[in-house]
Amino acid sequence: VQLVESGGGLVQPGGSLRLSCTASGSIFSMNTMGWYRQAPGKQRELVATITSGGMPIYADSVKGRFTISRDNAKNTVNLQMNSLKSEDTAVYYCNKVTGLRYTWGQGTQVTVSS
Repeated sequence: VQLVESGGGLVQPGGSLRLSCTASGSIFSMNTMGWYRQAPGKQRELVATITSGGMPIYADSVKGRFTISRDNAKNTVNLQMNSLKSEDTAVYYCNKVTGLRYTWGQGTQVTVSS
């Protein structure tokens, strides 16, 4: 399975971005997927999860600001990010949340700065 993330960029604090992840492979719809992020000098962290049935779970740091969604027919997982803060600056990746991870994609850089 190949994962391709897109949608990152430079945004001012308080702004919004929408990230997308496209996965090849027909079993995508069966997996709980998540968005992860890795800031410079920090470990990769899971910020949002969505089950195969569409139930979302969020890390406390993004709750109320980020919304995860999926379109199984298109093999995509999206992350709508609102009210962005400087501490959201990181490279964002998508991947499975349980079991063996797929090979990580290149991620998409999100930079929140004035």
